[in-house]
Amino acid sequence: MLFIVIYLILIALVLEVSSTLLIISGLKKEIARFQAVSMLTATGYTTLESELILRHPVRRNIGVFLILFGVFSLAVLISIISSLLGQNLRIPALTIVTVGLAIILLTVKNKKMMDLLKRKFHRHLNQQFELHQLPIEEILYTSDTDWVTDVHIHADSKLVDQRTDALFGTEEDILLLFIQRDDQKIRQQCLKLTIQEGDILYVYGNKSAIEEKFHHELQSMKLSNQKEQHVVGM
Repeated sequence: MLFIVIYLILIALVLEVSSTLLIISGLKKEIARFQAVSMLTATGYTTLESELILRHPVRRNIGVFLILFGVFSLAVLISIISSLLGQNLRIPALTIVTVGLAIILLTVKNKKMMDLLKRKFHRHLNQQFELHQLPIEEILYTSDTDWVTDVHIHADSKLVDQRTDALFGTEEDILLLFIQRDDQKIRQQCLKLTIQEGDILYVYGNKSAIEEKFHHELQSMKLSNQKEQHVVGM
């Protein structure tokens, strides 16, 4: 029983170290922990969040380790439980490994080490991968205030019939990337158009500035999504 307890602590430490490394790579804490548990247990949740793992080379390597360690751990636990009463379980050796992993965890969580690993991860990405191969958050999300979103223009929007060159001032920290109009993506002339009902504006910039400027449109989108979810739930 002592062996099982120590091994479970070992698994918890592996999860914590892996989650910390995923957080260092740029994932949010809650996403990192959920995805680490999912990969370790081979649960296989195919959510949009899993794309954040698959499209990032460093995170993929962490994921491979978690998946292999999870399969190995399951085999070990089954073997140990089946032979619990009859074999030498090498508790001292396992204890040393567990303590060593705990030391690694404390080292990884050290602020200086986290900053060092962040720089190393990003330097690795810049050296080994082309810009188009990297996830969008690695390219555009340089600070916590950065945001990319789509703004749907409904019939009651005050932006209908406004010109985009007047809407997006040069002093604002908001950039219009392109406009989706029906099946057409308009990039070259996007700052010379008159906004129409049904247009979707793809914008990038300061999150607070975007939320303030497009408050009415974003609230309408949120209410519309909530109604759709309610209908689906029924």
